[in-house]
Amino acid sequence: MNFYSSRRRGEDGIAMVIDLLLSNARLVLGVGGAALLGIATLAVKRLIERAGRAAEDEKVEQKMAESWEELSLVSASPTLIRKGIEGVVMKHVAKATRQQKADLCQNPEMSTPELQHKPESKSKRLELCVLTLQERLQQYYYTRAALSTEDIQRAQSVALEICTEIQGFLHSRHPDMPLGEMSLGGSLLDDLQVVSADHACLLVPLQLETSLWRLVPGEETLLTHPLHWMVRRVNLEYFPRGRSYWDRYLVGGYLSAEAVVNMFSKVVMETVNWPSISSILDCLVRPVLGGPELKLEIQLGSEKGAESSDQSLFISMLPVLREGDVVLTAQTELTSPWVNAWHLSLYPWETQRLTQLDMADKGCRRHTLKILKAVCRLNPALRMLKAAPLANLILHLSDSEKDWSEKSLDVRFQQCITELIGYLEQGALHSYFKPAVNLLSALSEDQVDQMGFMLYCAVSEPEILLI
Repeated sequence: MNFYSSRRRGEDGIAMVIDLLLSNARLVLGVGGAALLGIATLAVKRLIERAGRAAEDEKVEQKMAESWEELSLVSASPTLIRKGIEGVVMKHVAKATRQQKADLCQNPEMSTPELQHKPESKSKRLELCVLTLQERLQQYYYTRAALSTEDIQRAQSVALEICTEIQGFLHSRHPDMPLGEMSLGGSLLDDLQVVSADHACLLVPLQLETSLWRLVPGEETLLTHPLHWMVRRVNLEYFPRGRSYWDRYLVGGYLSAEAVVNMFSKVVMETVNWPSISSILDCLVRPVLGGPELKLEIQLGSEKGAESSDQSLFISMLPVLREGDVVLTAQTELTSPWVNAWHLSLYPWETQRLTQLDMADKGCRRHTLKILKAVCRLNPALRMLKAAPLANLILHLSDSEKDWSEKSLDVRFQQCITELIGYLEQGALHSYFKPAVNLLSALSEDQVDQMGFMLYCAVSEPEILLI
């Protein structure tokens, strides 16, 4: 980026102070305060650089004095630093976005050559000056988030055909394996998938004898993790090993999720004649080997029959255990390194709760969730935010906010942004159904910094998330 020379010297000085402030933040504020300060100062630094071009008649000394006045927050107490930096961030965000919006709304004759070569991009941005946030959110939902009925039906049809083929293969080759009826599950079935219909979940229910097996909650196990359950073999004195088909996958007296996944990998992924199935279904089907998941890739091809890599559908084969409303899944990527641990899936509870709330008041919670999912998927800075934290964010907000009518969509969307910033500052977003679970624990400091910067900018101009 090209800056004027006089501005360059001033900005280098500010950048040095910001870097010095960040390098000593943990000594003054501790780890939590340093994380917040990192987000805020990163936003200030980037916004200063972004708004670096000043008018030629602007007094550099005056601007430098204002910048040093803002950075004098360094000498304040940690509390003042926390409040002051946030004020500086919001001041710069508001100024930068107001200027950008004014530039976008200027006459075409006044636009730069770069914008003149990109009329489509300019027209999209000009819409931000015309549409209200409510209208922009509705437009974004129908053009970016929501899937067409044709895409959903096509993906579901292919997934069901794969399901039928796998189930028929297992019944013919392993008739003694006690399995329930396989079915589709996940966001594609529940109309919560966004952007593109590119993944589906094939549920493979294992049938256990209730007198021989007991599902043990995570809190009662040595793992002490609320989402890591175990399946214990019981009544060995009356029914010794071998009475149950699943006894062959015991490790230390417990049914091993890892052993079950390895078995399906060999029996299905490595044994099924996928080229034959590909010819039957008129699409390319191949297993994705080398990872912990049981996953298939299906290249649907274009309408003319040509293969196209960007139209791939990924189907995950998921062994599950059910007892009442408890659903345990064999997902070793989530329970590693514990070979015996099964994952307690909260997805059915979260989805059911959102549906119940929306049906009770004809609300837009699921609508809001799909918009947030699409925003995070399409925005590189927010891509690490998955569906579970966003769903729990809305569930927590529903406890305090009762108006979820369609006309309040813009207010709820802005509120979700603000709430998410608060959770990032705390470094924790607790599960609605399992408060001991922190849904943000997998995020790194750098990822929190990137998300915080983007969301801080979106507080005053939420439309930037919808471009």
